Amino acid sequence: MAFIATVATGFPPHYYEQEAIVAMLRDGFWQDGHTNLARLERFHRHMMVNGRYLALPLECYASGELSGFGASNDAWIKVATDLGEMTLCSLLAEAQLAAAGVAQLVTTTVTGVAVPALDARLMNRIPFSPTLKRVPLFGLGCVGGAAGVARVADYLQGHPQEAAILLSVELCSLTLQPDDLSIANIISSGLFGDGAAAVLMVGEAHPLARPDQPRVVGNRSFFFANTEQVMGWDVVDTGFKVVLNAAVPDIARSRLRPAVESFLAGYDLCLDDITHWIAHPGGPKVIQALEDGLGLKEDELCLSRESLAQVGNLSSASILLILKETLARYRPPPGTYGLMIAMGPAFCAELVLLRW
Repeated sequence: MAFIATVATGFPPHYYEQEAIVAMLRDGFWQDGHTNLARLERFHRHMMVNGRYLALPLECYASGELSGFGASNDAWIKVATDLGEMTLCSLLAEAQLAAAGVAQLVTTTVTGVAVPALDARLMNRIPFSPTLKRVPLFGLGCVGGAAGVARVADYLQGHPQEAAILLSVELCSLTLQPDDLSIANIISSGLFGDGAAAVLMVGEAHPLARPDQPRVVGNRSFFFANTEQVMGWDVVDTGFKVVLNAAVPDIARSRLRPAVESFLAGYDLCLDDITHWIAHPGGPKVIQALEDGLGLKEDELCLSRESLAQVGNLSSASILLILKETLARYRPPPGTYGLMIAMGPAFCAELVLLRW
């Protein structure tokens, strides 16, 4: 088994209330091209997001200095490297673990591209071992946080004396397309925020493994065929253009429960055996769809709603924020189960079963 030792989060210094972001979009980006600005504001209010962190000061987005994929991606590399370093250093300090004691570093993102990858750039700032196993993941989107935990757990099953880290850095604001007046882009502009999260996991024979920590007892990936156009990016000259189909909540409502029940049945469990639901907050409609489809009470996804309201949807990092809050607020009795659940491009889902 793999144990979750600690979780750290990091954010850029620029936090704005939703009204300030809407005003920038209304008066800057879309004043000349959007014919119904009241509809823009209505969409943003329906996101149930109170505020978000942004990679850059708000005025940088309206100034035009991010025009073109190159400029936006250069900004992503700089901010992501700084934010990744801060988050990893916080994680290692909290765990009282030297960087050289980490055997594997998995990084996940879907908002920027770097070669050498982000993990290699961080090795020049943090004294990891030169033999560190680096695994950069790209393209998983919102499912990347749960999938990353699952893949690290798989690794630690075969390396029970080692420690490994999953780092997620998502700077969604740097993908915003100012000339895209589609409903998908308008929703995206009101929903997604910026931030990072890192998880330290250890094998069962590692000195940091403790019986009070949650352990990963199983995971499963689900791929729903012929759904490539439900969620993702179209890569255009100006960068990443969002693909966000209105069918996402319906898929979550109708197709997720059979997958979850099948997965849990393999451990002689059912939905009622899950005490803590650690669910990616895709948006208010997706959260509601999860509640409806899985038959959950409203308070069972309260941390998902709270995270969405406070910082927006951080793509792959969001579920790791909720994992951190779950660990901080609850002390489940031994034998209690939790389930991490996230969905992402393709359309796909990732399930991670935890046991305290």
